[in-house]
Amino acid sequence: MVLKVVNPYSGEVVSELEYDEGEQLEQKIARASEAQRGWRALSVGDRVRRVEAALMYFREASDEIARDVTVQMGKPITEARREVDGMLGRADHMLSIAEEALAPELLPAVDRLHRRIEHEPLGVVLNLAAWNYPLLIAVNVVVPALLAGNTVLLKHSARTPLCGDHFERAFAGLGAGLCANLVLTHEQTARVIGDERVGHVAFTGSVEGGRAVYQEVSRRFIDAGLELGGTDPAYVAEDADLEAAVAGVVDGACYNAGQSCCAVERAYVHESLHAEFLRRAEELMRGYVLGDPLDERTTMGPMVSSSAVEFVAAQVADAVSGGARAVVGGSTEHEGRFFQPTLLADCAQRSAVVQEESFGPVLPVVAVADDDEALRHMNDSRFGLTASVWTRDRDRAERFARELETGTVYQNRCDSLDPGLPWTGVKDSGKGSTLSRFGFLHLTRRKSLNFVSS
Repeated sequence: MVLKVVNPYSGEVVSELEYDEGEQLEQKIARASEAQRGWRALSVGDRVRRVEAALMYFREASDEIARDVTVQMGKPITEARREVDGMLGRADHMLSIAEEALAPELLPAVDRLHRRIEHEPLGVVLNLAAWNYPLLIAVNVVVPALLAGNTVLLKHSARTPLCGDHFERAFAGLGAGLCANLVLTHEQTARVIGDERVGHVAFTGSVEGGRAVYQEVSRRFIDAGLELGGTDPAYVAEDADLEAAVAGVVDGACYNAGQSCCAVERAYVHESLHAEFLRRAEELMRGYVLGDPLDERTTMGPMVSSSAVEFVAAQVADAVSGGARAVVGGSTEHEGRFFQPTLLADCAQRSAVVQEESFGPVLPVVAVADDDEALRHMNDSRFGLTASVWTRDRDRAERFARELETGTVYQNRCDSLDPGLPWTGVKDSGKGSTLSRFGFLHLTRRKSLNFVSS
């Protein structure tokens, strides 16, 4: 079988790759398992130095890698370059904290007892990475997994398999099997999850995909990290810096054509600011330049597929039929896989565009009377990945941080990851953590040492 990778802008076939199956797949799993035994024997400091050297590949080949990102999934080339830089920034942070985060933990001695906690690698980690941020999502697992003493089987999205190939090339110099790129069908992926040599699964994708992965993992006593997306809300309070809030929320909704798990999917604006928020947001959203993502002037590329365009169009049509008003946008643009940046006013709280992930450049805006109403609406969701509060009042932000049911709360920013903080979700947004020291904990197991001195 052959996987054809199609450019979402031109429709041209970018690459044709053979699926891994049979003996070829067995050899990749076997090499990963064998390589892990030697890799885990190295000190954390040795692993840090070797991984850091391997990452030079991404610095030296950054132009090629950025272009591959763009032609596979449509991200404007300027954003693709920023993704390469962001990936390296995350990797650098995990490198900088690895020795401290993975160091043995010594407990106070009791009588003649020596008590210590070791952080043991899990073995072979299967990383199932998504297409929308094909470098950032993959690096969240690949680098900390390797630093912790694991090896990695990276199965990238069928839309962005060339990014998996870049990771394999980067780490090839460290030895065969440390980071292998897999091209698999869903059925083959399920069989790899069931292989006893796999010790952990990390998945980024849809809720439905997460349920399927977790169902396979449940057949074995291993764990899975699941990052599944959200309908992330923003609240613009009456005391907000309106100019900054509009710019941040619009960018949070439209960056990467809205194809982000932490994109702003719904905005609640204090009624005193509602009309002016809409006026300013309309102006910004009319300013996006749609076109060839390899053109430096393009600020919004195509969506990843025709079905994605159809899904967003149906959500917008449903909202309008339910009484919402399309201030700007609301339809396809050009030929192919484009959707206009769309600003919706007066959306019903129970409408699909508010309750379900759009994964497109759509911003529903709802007026609210006060903080209490905003909190009720923000928590009224089956998702809980991020939420942002736009206010000058730190006490207000702290109240929202206490009461919001979400993994990350922002004040006066959104749609951003700090690698020093755990990336985590609640409810249908998933389980587990990546990044920060907690990202290492999720990729290791605890071993207790209890020694009596003679």
